[in-house]
Amino acid sequence: MAHAYTPGLRVAARTRITKTRRLPLKGQVVVQKGAVVSAETVVARTELPGNVRAEKAASILGVHQQDLETYMLKKVGDPVQKGEVIAMAKSFFGLFKSVVKSPVDGSLEVVSSVTGQVILREPPIPVEVNAYIDGTVTEVIPEEGVVVEAVGAFVQGIFGVGGESAGVLEPVVQSPDQELSPDLLKPEHKDRIVIGGSRVHRAAVDRARELGIRGIVVAGIDDADLREILGYDLGVAITGHESLGLTVVVTEGFGRMTMAARTFDLLTRFAGKKASINGATQIRAGVMRPEVIVPTETAPSAVEEKDRTAG
Repeated sequence: MAHAYTPGLRVAARTRITKTRRLPLKGQVVVQKGAVVSAETVVARTELPGNVRAEKAASILGVHQQDLETYMLKKVGDPVQKGEVIAMAKSFFGLFKSVVKSPVDGSLEVVSSVTGQVILREPPIPVEVNAYIDGTVTEVIPEEGVVVEAVGAFVQGIFGVGGESAGVLEPVVQSPDQELSPDLLKPEHKDRIVIGGSRVHRAAVDRARELGIRGIVVAGIDDADLREILGYDLGVAITGHESLGLTVVVTEGFGRMTMAARTFDLLTRFAGKKASINGATQIRAGVMRPEVIVPTETAPSAVEEKDRTAG
């Protein structure tokens, strides 16, 4: 049975689009106010602390924890390599040796005379935030991120999976009630965002992943197909972090649907244009809807918003 939803989704042919791009913790903003950026442009970067690993060094060496520092070959703060000896104890006039080797590349962070453990930290994890849309940087948030603005088309979906991506829009169906079947997807659609019609099944999603298609926009999807694609029941979780290799945005609901004529016409009108897509969905407090954005003017300007509510 098909389930359609009409929760007041926005479909705008020309509107101002504003995106705030923030780092998860303070770092460095690498663009300036007024810069014209593409979706792929890195606008800020930082480093997350690496994972920690604990080794029971005193037990391995067979020494008292209060004496552990005496047997260390490395000092706190020293770099270490995986497999490198960081502590050693000798016994029976040096005939026998016990050693502690680093399990990771990184640095020595703690030598504890209380627990007898050494704590090693893996290298920091680099994090970069891109602009997500083609546009202009209108504000710099020091050490945190930027605000990017553009003017263009904006389509909200009802549900999606997969994170942010960008690619050229490519309609592959002739009408909004035509199903997106695997045979419609071709090698030349690699790196494209394909526009389907009424419904997409798992076979077509699998085919899209094989071809390197970046996104699918379609009216509906079956619950069973979604479960097979994800490998689990979604429940009420926040989506957008799935490792699918592509992003899927559903515009109407679950089951065999027909894409709203205005949505289909708008998306097909921009065939060949670069779009940004995000499947992140949150239904509870702080509602978040999947979206398709087609910037047409990278320099923000005063616009009369032309949109309507889907449904």
